Amino acid sequence: MYNDFAEVYDKLQDADYEQFVDYYEKIFKRFDKSPKLVLDLACGTGNITIPMAKRGYDMIGLDLSCEMLNIARGKAVADNLDILFLNQDMCEMELYGTVDAIVCALDGLNYITDPDDMQKVFRLAANYLNPGGLMIFDLNTEYKLREVLGGNTFVCEENDIYYVWQSEFCDDTKVCEFELNFFCEQPDGSYERFDEFQAERAYSKEEILKFAKDAGLELQGIYKPFEFATNSDRDERVFFVISKKMC
Repeated sequence: MYNDFAEVYDKLQDADYEQFVDYYEKIFKRFDKSPKLVLDLACGTGNITIPMAKRGYDMIGLDLSCEMLNIARGKAVADNLDILFLNQDMCEMELYGTVDAIVCALDGLNYITDPDDMQKVFRLAANYLNPGGLMIFDLNTEYKLREVLGGNTFVCEENDIYYVWQSEFCDDTKVCEFELNFFCEQPDGSYERFDEFQAERAYSKEEILKFAKDAGLELQGIYKPFEFATNSDRDERVFFVISKKMC
């Protein structure tokens, strides 16, 4: 996944990463947690990992893409930050010990399209979380994947990059497939084209609750983005807070 896309990822993302980190800290405070060591799943180019490290957390960033991690490492070196980056599949991750919290931002878990693999992630999270530790993640909702993205084509031009994004949602599998065609301006004024294919699966609250329960984890909250209010059926993103039982 990503490959050439790693080179343009940061140019196209318009997320407020500090808002994510602010929200994580509000969650930590709400549940009376003070994590020291935090794992950032699907960390990409480090846009969550690095701000958290700057706030004093010991960070581990894990991602499947070498290209993304190379960019993340470069950012960490530039900021003189000591961050452990692991090139691993989150469905088969192996850490060197346990962590106090796990975060996964910007629908990273939606990219796991096989429910059996999602269950593996939850079991691994339970294995590597310290007792009482929190797992915080957000998902694109079925409403967003079906109604907002599915069946639509988006044509955009940003930061010397022209791209076409086509999406199709399958009701049977709950998977939304994305075909992206990028045209990146080169120094001589020409454009280089590359294509990217991605897919995200919609998961219901009931599925997430089952994954958590089967892994021995407990649901602590389901929230609207960056709030502590109950989410609605038309929210495009939803946050989950799950914890490992105390011994």
